[in-house]
Amino acid sequence: MLEDFIKLYSRDLDRLKNEIESFQQEDHLWQITGSVKNSAGNLCLHLVGNLKTYIGKNLGYVSYLRDRDSEFSLKNIAKESLTQQVEETKDIVVTTLEKIQKEQLGERYMEDVLGYEMTTGFFLVHLAAHVSYHLGQINYLRRILEY
Repeated sequence: MLEDFIKLYSRDLDRLKNEIESFQQEDHLWQITGSVKNSAGNLCLHLVGNLKTYIGKNLGYVSYLRDRDSEFSLKNIAKESLTQQVEETKDIVVTTLEKIQKEQLGERYMEDVLGYEMTTGFFLVHLAAHVSYHLGQINYLRRILEY
């Protein structure tokens, strides 16, 4: 199961980097349209903050102080900076998952993030679904804004 998590997170973080790189007009990373509330750039920052906190800091003991409000309020960060943050996040996530013992997957996750107790394995599935959800939003935003 841990190898599957490594493959899944690696794949989707590579996809996130590719989506960000695929924006032809860098200012589109920070635009919203219609009733969409979050830009692709802000969703990218949100995913980076989320994974660095819940996998890197909590499971890998990587020093990280999350500023969730900034994930949604910062604007006009260079595309190159965003992709570097995604690459750094991928390294942290993969390194952390490589160190986890399979027994940990069945243990209680250390934080009740969703308002109830859950296992580490369950929460890793939840986080992967969260990445996929926002990745789809970023893809649609890019296609709407650029085509």
